[in-house]
Amino acid sequence: MRLDKLSELDSAHALTATAYSTNTIDLGNVTPKRDLGTGERLALVITVDVAADLTTGDETYAFDFVQSANANLSSEDILVSMTVGGATLVAGYKVNVPIPAGAITKRYIGAKYVLGGTTPTITVSSHVQPANMVEQQQSYARGYVVA
Repeated sequence: MRLDKLSELDSAHALTATAYSTNTIDLGNVTPKRDLGTGERLALVITVDVAADLTTGDETYAFDFVQSANANLSSEDILVSMTVGGATLVAGYKVNVPIPAGAITKRYIGAKYVLGGTTPTITVSSHVQPANMVEQQQSYARGYVVA
């Protein structure tokens, strides 16, 4: 599967504290709002690029699909939240956060990464993509040469 650059929320985003996705998706200022969960189901897919840190054992990691009236996602509404155990978050692991049908009412959507504990760190990439394509996605190393 090829991923669309316009559906990319993050590419190798190194996190050490709670943060929003670098990019947001602008659904436009129309009424009614474009509902991405209607029709073919979509998901926010977060891929772990560098494994989660578990040095002190109290680190926590949660991933939220959010909407906001603001492009920077401030004053967000959390539509779905998933907490994943740090030991599961190894390089290559994918967190699949389903986008709920009928829930989007604001202009901008994105991701919020909620990190807690003493030394949480993780690097992730994230996209919005069809939910049925999550298991079929294959990642390849960067910097390869085709001759």
